Amino acid sequence: MAHNHHHHSHDHEHDHESHDGHHHHGSPDSHGRAFVIAIALNSMFVAVEFAYGVIANSTALMADAGHNLSDVLGLLLSLGASVLARKTPSGRFTYGLRSTSILAALANAMFLLVACGAIAWEAVQRFSAPPEVAGLTVTLVAAVGIAINGISAWLFVKGSKGDLNIRGAYLHMAADAVVSMGVVAAGITILFTGWYWLDPLISLVIVAVIVYGTWGLLRESAQLALSAVPPNIEASEVEAYLLQCLGVTDIHDLHIWGMSTTETALTVHLVMPDGYPGDTVMDDITHTLKERFSIHHSTLQVEQGTTDHACVLHSDVAAT
Repeated sequence: MAHNHHHHSHDHEHDHESHDGHHHHGSPDSHGRAFVIAIALNSMFVAVEFAYGVIANSTALMADAGHNLSDVLGLLLSLGASVLARKTPSGRFTYGLRSTSILAALANAMFLLVACGAIAWEAVQRFSAPPEVAGLTVTLVAAVGIAINGISAWLFVKGSKGDLNIRGAYLHMAADAVVSMGVVAAGITILFTGWYWLDPLISLVIVAVIVYGTWGLLRESAQLALSAVPPNIEASEVEAYLLQCLGVTDIHDLHIWGMSTTETALTVHLVMPDGYPGDTVMDDITHTLKERFSIHHSTLQVEQGTTDHACVLHSDVAAT
């Protein structure tokens, strides 16, 4: 019995793989591999870099470690999102677990802001009496950082064209390499001049970079969590498209929201006085919504307009 069950689940996995293989943009297997390698490399480096930050007495290294950590979290997020998004809906979770990616993005952003606050606080306190910093250690460790981020970015170059998630990972890695360069420059300067105040200064700059990047993430994930229309979709354009569809005289109750950080859902009532136009027409509309607006899950309700419908949420109209 147990053996049989195991065999069955293996079959299922195999089906899934072959199904994924047909996707038009690069095979997901290679993405998965890139993610795992990048996560492993960067996680080890974050630990090492933070430890050396403490040893070399450098807040800049700690801040750079924080910046690299922001990437590891981002990568874990993207990886986790792609795994969970494939989970099939069941029982109570009729949407599957797609929205976990939104919650993770929110948590990610909040965690990073807290970490930034801690580093900034430490750096500001150091300005009054900058402690000695081991410039050589800082330089070497940050140089390794450039290499690691460079390799990670290169792993993602291939996928960065098709998938927003992957493009984000790639840009992050590239940005990290630049930040590490800043730390290297500071380390070299400290070696030759003994300007230890450069160290807290650079760390504040890095914190500013992280906060700037994270603010967008926080805002976007909060909007998605509140079922806002995703930023890449103009509700007015969708509305205009639906209104000009054959047989549609009016639309109401149009709702567009993100089911996950990558998938979008839509519900709408279409007023079609001539009645239901047939499945082909409806399939066409759904297809266009998918192709032109990348709305993956549409639910369309057809009405003939014989009774007085208004969106329930607009209570002033409903009050008549």
